[in-house]
Amino acid sequence: MQEAAAANSNVTVKYLQSTTQSDYVPNINQFISQKCGIIVTVGFLMGTATQNAAKANPNQKFAIVDYTYSPAIKNVDALVFDTVQDGFLGGYLAAGMSKTHKVATFGGMKLPTVTIYMDGFWDGVQYYNKQHHANVQVLGWNEQTQNGSFTGDFTNQTKGETLTQTFISEGADVIFPVAGNVGLGAAKAVQTADSSGQNVNMEWVDTDGCISAPQYCKYFITSVEKGIQSAVKTAVLAAASGTFKGGNYIGTLANGGVTLAPFHDFQSKVPAALQSELNQVKQGIISGKIPTPTKSPV
Repeated sequence: MQEAAAANSNVTVKYLQSTTQSDYVPNINQFISQKCGIIVTVGFLMGTATQNAAKANPNQKFAIVDYTYSPAIKNVDALVFDTVQDGFLGGYLAAGMSKTHKVATFGGMKLPTVTIYMDGFWDGVQYYNKQHHANVQVLGWNEQTQNGSFTGDFTNQTKGETLTQTFISEGADVIFPVAGNVGLGAAKAVQTADSSGQNVNMEWVDTDGCISAPQYCKYFITSVEKGIQSAVKTAVLAAASGTFKGGNYIGTLANGGVTLAPFHDFQSKVPAALQSELNQVKQGIISGKIPTPTKSPV
């Protein structure tokens, strides 16, 4: 939204944070009463509150991150991301970088927008194993059974630290938390392991971790990103210019809506051959030659 404001001087940004789910409706209603040009809600859990508000206020424009509606709602721009695709790349990369042949992933809550990342990660590891006749194990998730490790929220960093310590003790040397701020606890556990001489690294999720959590950048091989910023910016500018259209947007590798972040400190550490393979896998996913789990991104 700030990028949209920088691009169009008519855009001003207001922000309300929900500390519990009971805040969703009053926060949305506050913005409706202020006659905001567009109200952007963020997160799968806000799907119902946003839908109800949109139907009750058909002239109010909304966008929501990580939720779609079937059928689409004409005054809601629903922004979702097929993160199974870049999750697949993240899993392939993790498998290729692992020295112990064990990697791990865990979620904050068992929501479709979380497990889709974990599915992709798991599949990417399996594909690496197939291509290299390897046997890299995934701790914390099994795509086939849909069972795995979750901390139960997106805020408790201590839970993330404790769970990651368990994975490290079981031999995992690349960790992929899909758990919001809980992932900062994972990063702390990785940092502690590193300071004790263990070679453990991780991948961040949603945003480029070297920008959003720069204190841990040296441990991030990459980040498995969603193009949330560009999608929200586009929605806000459309509302401001009168070209807003509701419906469902799906970010993919092909349209740049999902991607792996730059390697940053790992640029010289990720072997050139592995980087080349990643590009080939990316093109294979885009062309459809390499199948990813066939499921909706929500």
